[in-house]
Amino acid sequence: MATDISKKRTFLIVGHAQSGKTSLSEAILHKSGTINELGKVDQGNTVSDYQEDEKKRKSSINLSVLSANLGDKEFEFIDTPGYTDFIGEVVGAARAADFAVIVVDAQEGVGIGTEKAWQIIERENIPCLFFINKLDKENTDYNKVLEDIKNSLTKKIVSLGAPEGKNIESVLDNKDKYGSLYSGVLDSVAETDDALLEKYLEKGALELDELNQALKKAVLESKVFPVTAGIATEEIGIDFLMKLIVEIMPSVDQAKARVATGNQGEEIKVKPSPEEPFSAQVFKTVIDPFVGQLTIFRVFSGKLEANQSFYNANKEAKEKGGQIYQLEGKEEKNLDCMLPGDIGAIAKLKETETGDTICDSSKVIKFKPLDFPEPAYSSSVKPKTRKDEDKISTALDRLTSEDPTCRVSRDAQTKELILSGMGELHLKLTIERMKEHYGADVDLGTPKVPYLETLAKESTVSYRYKKQTGGKGQFGEVSIKVEPLERSKKFEFVNKIVGGKIPRGYIPSVEKGIKNTMEEGFLAGYPITDIKVTLFDGSYHPVDSSDMAFQIAGSMALKNAFSEGGSVLLEPIMNVEIIAPSDLTGQITGDINSKRGKVMGMEPKGKNEVVKAQVPLAEMFRYASDLRSVTGGRGSYSMSFSNYEIVPSRVAQDIITKAKQEKEKEHSKA
Repeated sequence: MATDISKKRTFLIVGHAQSGKTSLSEAILHKSGTINELGKVDQGNTVSDYQEDEKKRKSSINLSVLSANLGDKEFEFIDTPGYTDFIGEVVGAARAADFAVIVVDAQEGVGIGTEKAWQIIERENIPCLFFINKLDKENTDYNKVLEDIKNSLTKKIVSLGAPEGKNIESVLDNKDKYGSLYSGVLDSVAETDDALLEKYLEKGALELDELNQALKKAVLESKVFPVTAGIATEEIGIDFLMKLIVEIMPSVDQAKARVATGNQGEEIKVKPSPEEPFSAQVFKTVIDPFVGQLTIFRVFSGKLEANQSFYNANKEAKEKGGQIYQLEGKEEKNLDCMLPGDIGAIAKLKETETGDTICDSSKVIKFKPLDFPEPAYSSSVKPKTRKDEDKISTALDRLTSEDPTCRVSRDAQTKELILSGMGELHLKLTIERMKEHYGADVDLGTPKVPYLETLAKESTVSYRYKKQTGGKGQFGEVSIKVEPLERSKKFEFVNKIVGGKIPRGYIPSVEKGIKNTMEEGFLAGYPITDIKVTLFDGSYHPVDSSDMAFQIAGSMALKNAFSEGGSVLLEPIMNVEIIAPSDLTGQITGDINSKRGKVMGMEPKGKNEVVKAQVPLAEMFRYASDLRSVTGGRGSYSMSFSNYEIVPSRVAQDIITKAKQEKEKEHSKA
């Protein structure tokens, strides 16, 4: 790794799926002489797509760290997946990079993966340049793609590499040939600096050196975004792209200072200098089959030597260091030390997780957390055999540590194991890896809805339990009043027995019998909630009464109360926020209405609209796919629990019928 950080460029490559990011990464490696043979995605022999599932799908699934030398300059860069199901990889990579190269398919234009990546780049506030790829495809128009970028992402682009057949020529070097494009560069750059604009207006031109310096400054401040083009698979335009990366994009020492928080909550700007105290942030965790857990991080300041211990600011714990590795796809090379801009890995750290800040204990700081999107798609997980059941926990624990957008939970009511992720493809891939890497074979299903039951109207009943079996009998009699409670009040038990009609020791027995029946449900086997039970009368037998007799009496009395007062089904209602382009709100609200949802309001958010709604959970399990279909992949949503509401009778009847059928199946199996 380079010891002079002014010669180092650390960046990520992003774009929509199939735009050619991995092919571009491969071309940079080959052009720089890092690899001897240019790999092809279709042949499954690229450096970055080295996992078997990536080779099989011919598409990136995980980020991959790569490096290349160009003369005395060093590139450390990250190839990222383009499918939105794996957007978490882009979130982590963007934090580790000083700038981005956005790849746009010349034939397809700006895709949803490009839009999502752009949003992350804007949030991280890092510069970027665009590479328009696949100019050899039919019906491609460079200028049309420029307009698409302007309309979809930003109007602040300047074309620096114009295609001439299969050649990419510099607009700056061929200003006479590309007069209008050159004038566009001058105008755009001059507008970013008042003194420069004044000089430009006076002279009508700028010297090439001062134009380049001004362009570099404008790019660093994200006032201008350069665009070039090429054909990655044929290595056309790659030399010029690498020249731009060296001459226009920021080196590590010139990159924007990272902002962190000190011990007192104060804001600290972290200078990318080897002389500063060590600081870094973990942006990816990988479980390597040979070395175990690999913690991948980017150094922002100071120096870290092999086997040097450091402090985890998030866990407030010291970590014993180990051998440092430089990653090159699946290959790992030993390093003696790391400097600002370097990306490396350490194996088998005990405390450190993705997102954590690691630093020198003499100056403890924290970088802001990584903002991973919330999982939007959930499925139940069921082992295929008992043998698989024993392996599930370990497999899911390791897979979720690698992927923060993948979550596992256990539903307290339904007892189901729930796996949540960014989409159907994401979960499908996760269970494939469970089987291939950990030998755990599972089925995915639609999670059960945690329905509840409650009382429709107040009811007062009595129940006498009497049983004579020849010896000691069983006797217990109770009178109860059962009333509906407000939603979320759950359960209230009131003892109004006076005069010893039921001995004090049997009162808890009555309550226990009632609670047992509440767990079993009355209408369809779902737990009962939001009721108040008042025990006001009863009787006992000095010999035959028992704890069990009063449990049964309380249980049967509650069932009779529900039979008399009527039972209703409750379903969970979710607060849903959907973010999508404003022109799609009509389709979104229509889809919400079809799901028995209610639109609660809308508000603008940049170019998008936020639609706020309340929708039954039963309608939301596959909403990630529905929203993708409705919006062409341009929408996203978040969801949280709101309250329980009564299920409409026409819907409730179907739910009750299915629940009873499932119960009958279970009994027949038993």
